[in-house]
Amino acid sequence: MAEHSASRALPFRVDAVLIQAVIAAALSFAHLHDLAVAAGQDGWKAWAYPVSVDLLLVAAWNRLRSGESKAAGWSWFLVALVASLGANVATAGLLDLDHVPAWLRVAVAGWPAVAFLGGTLLAHSPATETSGQKEESADGAEEQSDTSESGIRPPAAAPRPALSGPPPDRLPAALVEHARKVAAEHHTRTGAPIDTATLRARLGVPAPLAEAIAAQLT
Repeated sequence: MAEHSASRALPFRVDAVLIQAVIAAALSFAHLHDLAVAAGQDGWKAWAYPVSVDLLLVAAWNRLRSGESKAAGWSWFLVALVASLGANVATAGLLDLDHVPAWLRVAVAGWPAVAFLGGTLLAHSPATETSGQKEESADGAEEQSDTSESGIRPPAAAPRPALSGPPPDRLPAALVEHARKVAAEHHTRTGAPIDTATLRARLGVPAPLAEAIAAQLT
């Protein structure tokens, strides 16, 4: 029971993949250290070389995961992978570590500058581009806000069409009869049929209703 409780209390899950990753990282780290020592680097400098290679690998992998500038991410990832894989192969007995060739000494000595360049480009270039895009977006939003606050109003909506009057068969009979009397009186007095505007004014009804009544009178 105690062993079972202790295993459940672990904050992480130990599996074969994690163990394999730790072993591979330790072996690669040791090979890079040994190659640096064979190339004339000693003390803390020999230990700094594997750290530099691994950090460049991590930076390139983060760039690939972010989805930005994948060409740069792959380029620097391959550079760091070649450095790590080259050290593993060189220390496998194919290279006499007691008599390291001059080109390898030059490559090891020049690695810090290469790693510094790659790390700087991977760490700062995308951040600068992203911040610039955010600033442009913020400026565009501020300009749009200023335009909306400057008194310029959006175009007014199109006016709604006037509602038509009720159908002739739904007009109140009393209203139609009263309209007939008004029209007859107007015709007797003026000798001309009453127009819609006059009928509307005499009856005091809306224009659509006056039009419907006038249509009923004709």
